[in-house]
Amino acid sequence: MTEKILILDFGSQYTQLIARAVREANVYCEIIPYYKPFEFEPGLKGIILSGSPFSVNEENAPDVDVQSFITKVPVLGVCYGAQLTAKRFGGVVAKSNKREYGRAILQCKKEDVLLKDVSPQSQVWMSHSDTIKQLPVGFELLADTESIPVAAFKKSVKGTPDFPLYGVQFHPEVYHSKEGKKILGNFLVNICGCSQDWTPAHFITDTVEALKKQIGDKKVIMALSGGVDSTVAATLIHRAIGDRLFGIFVDNGVLRKNEFESVLKTYAQLGLNVKGINAREHFYTKLAGKTDPEEKRKIIGSMFIDVFQEEAKKIEGVGLLGQGTIYPDVIESVSVHGPSVTIKSHHNVGGLPDHLHLELVEPLRSLFKDEVRKVGRELGIPAEMIDRHPFPGPGLAIRILGEITEEKVQLLQDADHLYIQALKDNNLYATVWQAGAILLPVKSVGVMGDERTYEFTVALRAVTSVDGMTADWAHLPYEFLANISNEIINNVRGINRVVYDISSKPPATIEWE
Repeated sequence: MTEKILILDFGSQYTQLIARAVREANVYCEIIPYYKPFEFEPGLKGIILSGSPFSVNEENAPDVDVQSFITKVPVLGVCYGAQLTAKRFGGVVAKSNKREYGRAILQCKKEDVLLKDVSPQSQVWMSHSDTIKQLPVGFELLADTESIPVAAFKKSVKGTPDFPLYGVQFHPEVYHSKEGKKILGNFLVNICGCSQDWTPAHFITDTVEALKKQIGDKKVIMALSGGVDSTVAATLIHRAIGDRLFGIFVDNGVLRKNEFESVLKTYAQLGLNVKGINAREHFYTKLAGKTDPEEKRKIIGSMFIDVFQEEAKKIEGVGLLGQGTIYPDVIESVSVHGPSVTIKSHHNVGGLPDHLHLELVEPLRSLFKDEVRKVGRELGIPAEMIDRHPFPGPGLAIRILGEITEEKVQLLQDADHLYIQALKDNNLYATVWQAGAILLPVKSVGVMGDERTYEFTVALRAVTSVDGMTADWAHLPYEFLANISNEIINNVRGINRVVYDISSKPPATIEWE
C-alpha cells in the first residue's frame, strides 16, 4: 500500500511546487481541485490545502470542510489554506494594511514539531493581500513576522479526537523560503508519520506490477519520439510485457541531424521492439508551400496519425495504446481555473487515442519531468537520452520560419548539430533547459574572401527554466558565442550570419513558432 499526501488545489501558481517538495522528500502525493470528491483510503496520511489567488472573504470563495478532514488525517493549510482554516473555526481574516509580497523573516514564538530545527529567525516568502487578524479560540500562535501577527499556528485544544491541524501564512514550497522544505518535511514525517519510501526503484517495481495487471495478455502499440517521456514509458511497459509492446518511430523529415538512426540504435540497445518508418518525402510533399505555423503543425500532426495508423493495421491483436503522458498534463486537464487559453497547438503530436479507439496505458501519469528522468536513470537508459533537452513534436518545422524545403532542413540540421555539440563540448549543455537553432526567412549580404554572398541567417536560442512555463535567456559566454558563430558560418554553406536571441518568456515563447 503506497502512502499518499493529498494536495487540494485552490488555484495557486505554486501548487505544483508543493507537490515537488513532497515528492523530493520521497513521499507520494497527488494534486486534485478542491471541489473534487475523494476517499479517505488507508494509505492517505495527510492533506495540504494550497494557496489561491482568491480572497476567503469573496462571495464565491473556494471552500472545503476542514473540520471533517481532521477527524481522519492531519491537515496543513498554506497561505489561503491557512486563512480558510482560521475563518472556518471562527478567526478573523481581513484585508492587510499593505499587500505582503516577497521576503520576510519568520520569528518563531514557540517550540513545536512543525518548526523543529528551524532557525529562530528564518527567511520565508509571502504572497497575500489578506491576513489573519485574530486566531480562533483554541488555536495557538507559533510564529509571526514584522509585518503580520500570525505567520504560523496550530489547533491546540486538548481532549478531542481530532488529528493535528496547522496553518502557515507564507509559502514554504518556494525557493526563497530558505527552510521551507524542512517545515514541510516536519509535517510529512513528524506529524503525518510518512515513511519516505517512495523512490524511483519503488516506483518501477509497483508500476511494472500494475502494468502486468492492466495489460494482461494483450498487445500494446506506442508512438516513440526519441524523447525522455516516451522512452521511459516504453521501457517500463517492455519490462512488464516484453515484445508484446510494438513501438513505431516515424522520421517526419524534420528531426535533428542523424537522429533517426541514432535513436533506433539506442532503442535496439535497450532491447525495445521498435520499427522505424522513413516518411520524409511524404511530409515534405504535404508541407510544400505552407508558411503558416499552425498549418504546419496540423499537417505534421495529421500526417503522423496517418502513418501511425497504417503501421498499426499491420499488427494483429493490439488492445492498448501506450503514451508518455506526465503529471503536469494531467493536472492541466483538471485545472481549478478551467482550460488555459490556447496560444498554439501543443508541441507534441496528439489525437491518436481518438483515432485508434484503444484503451490507454500511461505509466508516467503520476510523475513530474524531473522524476521521469530519475526513473529513466534507474532503468539504465543512456544519459544522452535521459538528459537531452525538450524537443517539439513538429521538430525543426517550427524552427524553420516560412516554407519548409529539404534544403532548408539540411541547413538547419547542420547548424543545430554544431551548436548543440559545442554546448556539450564546453560543458554548457546541462546548464540550460533548452537550446536550438532557428532558420530565419531572411537572406543578407556577406563577404567571404573576395566574394559577396547572399545567404540565410540563423538565430541561436538557449533558455534557463524549471518547467518551461517561464524562461529566461541563457547568458552564454561571449567567447563561446563568437566561436560557435564562426563554426557555423565556416562549415555550413548557405548561412552567412548568426544572431543570438535574448528575449525571455514571457513576453516571447521558447520556440519561435
